[in-house]
Amino acid sequence: MAKYAGVSEATVSRVLNGKPGISDATRTAVLTALDVLGYERPTKLRGERARLVGLVLPELQNPIFPAFAEVVAGALSKRGFTPVLCTRTADGVSEADYVEMLLDQHVSGIIFCGGLYHQAAAEHEHYHRLHERGLPAVLVNAAIDDLGFPRVSVDDGHAVDQAFNHLVSLGHKRIGLILGPADHAPSNRKLTAFEAAAQYSDTVNAEDVERVIFSMEGGRAGATRLIKHGVTGIICASDVQALGAIRAARRLGREVPDDISVVGFDDSLFMNCTDPPLTTVRQPIQAMGQAAVTLLVSQVAGTLVPTEEMLFEPELVVRGSTGALKVPAPKATKAVSAA
Repeated sequence: MAKYAGVSEATVSRVLNGKPGISDATRTAVLTALDVLGYERPTKLRGERARLVGLVLPELQNPIFPAFAEVVAGALSKRGFTPVLCTRTADGVSEADYVEMLLDQHVSGIIFCGGLYHQAAAEHEHYHRLHERGLPAVLVNAAIDDLGFPRVSVDDGHAVDQAFNHLVSLGHKRIGLILGPADHAPSNRKLTAFEAAAQYSDTVNAEDVERVIFSMEGGRAGATRLIKHGVTGIICASDVQALGAIRAARRLGREVPDDISVVGFDDSLFMNCTDPPLTTVRQPIQAMGQAAVTLLVSQVAGTLVPTEEMLFEPELVVRGSTGALKVPAPKATKAVSAA
């Protein structure tokens, strides 16, 4: 506990025994360490539980989630709350398990980012339980309407519109879309926008859509199929998928952006350092993270907040993975000499 709180063991002892001469900041740090490390507070201190907030993420391999966690953690700390990071794992620690753990720690609230509310067919019982208990919570990028919590989301439809119009302006006539699984709600919003845009094009086929997992391998598989079908511009539902699409193009002997243009989504860390630098649609995670914390803190303070979804506008960031469609030069014809 002393190491976690950054104080001496003697200071921890003084706090736990209720001795005077300890600053409020030091006292809070020690009590927070006690809670986070899972120790039971002494009876006389149980009424002074630190203000903990759960931050539940699906993974940390996708750089967008650590970036969001950094924004939320900083905003919570400035408001006197301590974030508790919970990341789902493949070996059995589920989102519902984390909810139970956080409830046992008597957290003040929970912020979910990329939760199971993304998947229409997933288990949502733990959300309903939180709602019934009245625990403050905020859902980030939740496209399902019936959960009853405040929601902060990026405008997926507008993101696709920006990417689609960018590729059209570069002369691309066959444009494809790589999405997540069929029950992934944000992907379905992107699909709706893509189908609407395709209606106004004589060459774009609304069926040039691939459903894959959110991984580089998934992006590569989906892009391989699209490129073989004649697509020259590819819009991806994540930056990681887009990197897989670039790899697919190269494996097929195509150059990016000379032959194939690729657009990602998120603008996660280091996308300006890839080869080529990735054109992508940026999620405004700073503004979204700050809004999520504001909504949560307001609920903790007893203020009613609207449950209608707050949509934030994304921003197209043009880099080197998109370029003008090259029209093949006409083949030269041999002159026929007169006999």
